[in-house]
Amino acid sequence: MAAVAALLTVLVSPPGGAQAAPARRGESAPVYSYDRAVRESVWVDTRVDGDGDGRTDRVAVDIIRPREAAEQGRRVPVIMDASPYYSCCGRGNESQKKTYDAQGRPVQFPLYYDNYFVPRGYAVVLVDLAGTNRSDGCVDIGGRSDIQSAKAVVDWLNGRARGYSTRGGTTAVTAGWTTGAVGMIGKSYDGTVANGVAATGVEGLKTIVPIGAISSWYDYYFAQGAALYDGGPDGLSNGIESPEARGRCQAVQRALVEGAPRNGDRTPLWEDRDYVKDAGNVRASVFAVHGMQDLNVRSKHFGQWWDALAENGVERKVWLSQTGHVDPFDFRREAWVPTLHRWFDHYLLGYDNGIEREPMADVERAPDQWSTDRAWPPAGTRTTTLRPGAGPVAGAGTLGLKPAPQGATAAFTDDPKLNEGDWATDIDKATPGKAGFVTPPLTRDLRLSGSSEVSLTVTPSTSSAHLSAVLVDLGPATIRDYASDGEGIRTLTDRTCWGSSTTGDSACYKRTEASKAQVGHTVFSRGWADLGHWDGSGKGGPLTPGEPYSMTLGLAATDHVVPAGHRLALIVAGTDAGLIEPASTTPQVTVDLHDTSASLPLVGGYGAFVRATSGGGHTKPTAPRGLGVPSLVHVP
Repeated sequence: MAAVAALLTVLVSPPGGAQAAPARRGESAPVYSYDRAVRESVWVDTRVDGDGDGRTDRVAVDIIRPREAAEQGRRVPVIMDASPYYSCCGRGNESQKKTYDAQGRPVQFPLYYDNYFVPRGYAVVLVDLAGTNRSDGCVDIGGRSDIQSAKAVVDWLNGRARGYSTRGGTTAVTAGWTTGAVGMIGKSYDGTVANGVAATGVEGLKTIVPIGAISSWYDYYFAQGAALYDGGPDGLSNGIESPEARGRCQAVQRALVEGAPRNGDRTPLWEDRDYVKDAGNVRASVFAVHGMQDLNVRSKHFGQWWDALAENGVERKVWLSQTGHVDPFDFRREAWVPTLHRWFDHYLLGYDNGIEREPMADVERAPDQWSTDRAWPPAGTRTTTLRPGAGPVAGAGTLGLKPAPQGATAAFTDDPKLNEGDWATDIDKATPGKAGFVTPPLTRDLRLSGSSEVSLTVTPSTSSAHLSAVLVDLGPATIRDYASDGEGIRTLTDRTCWGSSTTGDSACYKRTEASKAQVGHTVFSRGWADLGHWDGSGKGGPLTPGEPYSMTLGLAATDHVVPAGHRLALIVAGTDAGLIEPASTTPQVTVDLHDTSASLPLVGGYGAFVRATSGGGHTKPTAPRGLGVPSLVHVP
């Protein structure tokens, strides 16, 4: 039996001689003790002097790794979550924070990664970004300091940077216990840092798992010049910096204010925080997760990152849920943990478990109902141009394939009190606050998969104007209630356990279930812009009243099926209340219908639209209401 066990260990060992825990059924098994794991802190030199005190900053790195592996001389890979939230705000649905014993040794590692993966032969490394918790330096909201905070740790794990046993000491510490293979994971800001580090092309980073992550910080605060939140990056920085960092980081705060004016212009600060343009540097595989109704880190971030990765041939996988800003551990736990386990086993331990050959995409169609696609967007997806037309009622036109005649127009007056739900509810009424365009009831399902664009020619009556364009599924449905406090989930009281526990760090977390809503319509893709930024230069300016302007609005990536019997609508309006700030004026905007179109990613392309809008005897479905817009969330 000992000989068989030894042979099995050899058979499941990854290629290249890297050492790993013995596996069962081709996967790493929980053979190491969690309670005996090595728990330690190291301070890694970032080689950046962000706070200008004359010495390079060190970031605190809390590590947990299997003791037996070290005793046996086995090197282990690393799962890393670099975050600014470990002391200010907490991580996960239960807002867990790091805790330490009286000697400053780490006790609680937030989230389940340590509980589950350390017994399976991984180290888990949690990094305090510069300016947070126990780290030196300053927070710079996705800039050089943030990214270098995590990149330096990848370098240290691969012998290319210096680490120390204390924050200010000189005793060097090396990472001889690791293979150097690193997988970064994290939701929101943490996943954003993973995107940014991957975009540096750092050697040793094998995979990233960005969950609801930002790909360009400009697009977090603005949409083509329109302000999305009532503050800038300095406000977020002030909220997550450690108390001592606030005192020493005033110069960095000023730079954030001065470099990010609220006029929506693109500045060098934003260019430095755009990871999409550097997607060609990415060497790591990417397993992206995003909520298609995430109104905090909108799915535009996923869509543009995904497209750039595809253009550069990056191995990738995606889960798209109906939730808002929610971790998959809290909307599909029983499937998520085994999938993540297999992903890390393949990319960090080298197991040939076939996960990279499985369907690329999992898409949630209805609460807890998922479909898969071999590729995403799926084969046969083609951009199809739809055209708005005038209808029998002002503000309620048609949407089809034929261009409107020259001179055809529609008009709306910006009403900052109205939002997309109000527009959709009144889609068939002659209301002044929107211009709506609707297909006939569909005779077949129509699937949109990817990012859309709406090209407009409009004439404003005042010197400023904000534009919104939304795609709406008109018809009753049961969806996740993304406008609720849980953004599509409800937290229960009982718990499930994922891994091993100690007194100070439990592996058991409260269960969740889908929070559902019955709706009469679903807004499933959105885009916004400031018309003053119409020319695409990144610099805005005042408009000339009465002068026509042409502009293309990018709509967030999505994957949505408009069922047979429902109608597809395009709505064009001004301020989307609760999601963008209003312009300085409330103009009437006239839309030139002949020169306006929507480019939509239809599965089956032109032919699919023709088949879905021809023949059949469906009547228009009705239902009482749509879903409102939730309050803005200011922390990514």
